[in-house]
Amino acid sequence: MRFSTLTLSPAEFALAMPTLMDIHLDAMGYSDQLREPRLRSWREHVRRPGFRCVVAHDEDHVIGFAFGFLGTPETWWHRQVARAIQIHGGDTSVLTNYFEVAEVHVSPTYQGFGVGTQILTEVLQEAPGTLALLSTPEVAGESNGAFHLYRRFGFYDVVRNMIFPGDSRPFAVLGRRLA
Repeated sequence: MRFSTLTLSPAEFALAMPTLMDIHLDAMGYSDQLREPRLRSWREHVRRPGFRCVVAHDEDHVIGFAFGFLGTPETWWHRQVARAIQIHGGDTSVLTNYFEVAEVHVSPTYQGFGVGTQILTEVLQEAPGTLALLSTPEVAGESNGAFHLYRRFGFYDVVRNMIFPGDSRPFAVLGRRLA
């Protein structure tokens, strides 16, 4: 399967958000009721320092994307992860100078063709910070493409089985040193 990638500016990301949201909702199995709240959140993300977005596309469609930004204590995600790390007795110093990989999604039809590998590689290439952090839904035995991808990239456990408000599934928070 042939595809290309493109780095989006914040303005280009803002224009592409409806298409990217379709992929996000489909890949995560979320209801369309989450569309507007997630779009509001993404409108804040695009203004964060260090924002980077890479999309993958074939000749006709966007088929995947990854984006992130410098994490700060002001974000909802940071506060939730800090609380979970403290509850589990972990070291919150990982929440210093990190790049939050906010989203990595590939349309289910295009999964398994290296799209996720390419977009994650590119979004991390010039990411600011000393560490990349992300969260992903827990899966028994880590037996899905997302976990395999993150482990191949050298992501390690920061905290496991945390619950984010608004999503009853447990999540893993993973970290990786940036070059």
